[in-house]
Amino acid sequence: MKITRRTGKAAFTLIELMAVITIIVILAGLVVGGMGFVTERQAKEKARVQIALLSKALEEYKLDMGTYPATANSVDGTGKSAVSLYQALFKEGYDYTNPATPPTSWTKATKIYVADLNPVTTKQGWVTTTTTVPASTTVLDPWGKEYCYRTAVDSAGGPNSDTQNPDFDLWSMGKDGKTKPGTPSDATNRDDIKNF
Repeated sequence: MKITRRTGKAAFTLIELMAVITIIVILAGLVVGGMGFVTERQAKEKARVQIALLSKALEEYKLDMGTYPATANSVDGTGKSAVSLYQALFKEGYDYTNPATPPTSWTKATKIYVADLNPVTTKQGWVTTTTTVPASTTVLDPWGKEYCYRTAVDSAGGPNSDTQNPDFDLWSMGKDGKTKPGTPSDATNRDDIKNF
C-alpha cells in the first residue's frame, strides 16, 4: 500500500468554514433573541415590585391622611389624577387629598412615603434625575410612561364607577404604552401590569 503525502499546508475546506460560520450566526441569533426576552421579563418584574411599593405607600398615606390622594373621573378611565403620585407620596409631604384648594391651605403630612422618588438622588429610574425638584415630576414605569392611578372616590367625593378595587387602582400601561381599563378584555390591556 502506497501512502501519498500532501505537499501543501493543512487547512479547512470552504464547506467546513461555511458550516462553522452558519453555526456561529445561529448561536448569535439565539443569544440576541434571548436577551430581548430577558430584558422584557426584567422590566415586567420591576413594574410589579414598583406597584407593590407604591401601593404600600398609598396605604400608609391613607393611614396618615384619612383618605387616598384624590383623582378625577376621566373619559378614558385612565385616572389621570389632579395630583400626581409623585406629589402625594414624596413632594414635601403635603396633604393632596383635596387638590381643588390652593397649596397654601394644604396641611403637612407626617412623612415622605417613598424616599426613592427624590429626583436629585434617585438611582431607581422612577423619576427624571434633576438638580432641583420640578413641580411636574411624575412617577415612571420601566418603559418611561407614567403610572396610572385612580381612586374609588373621585375628587368631588362621588363614586368612581371605573375603579376595579374597592380602594384604588394602580397600573402600568406596559411596553406598548396603551391601556383601556374600562374594557378589561381589550387587546391593548394584555401587557398592562396591574394591582387589580
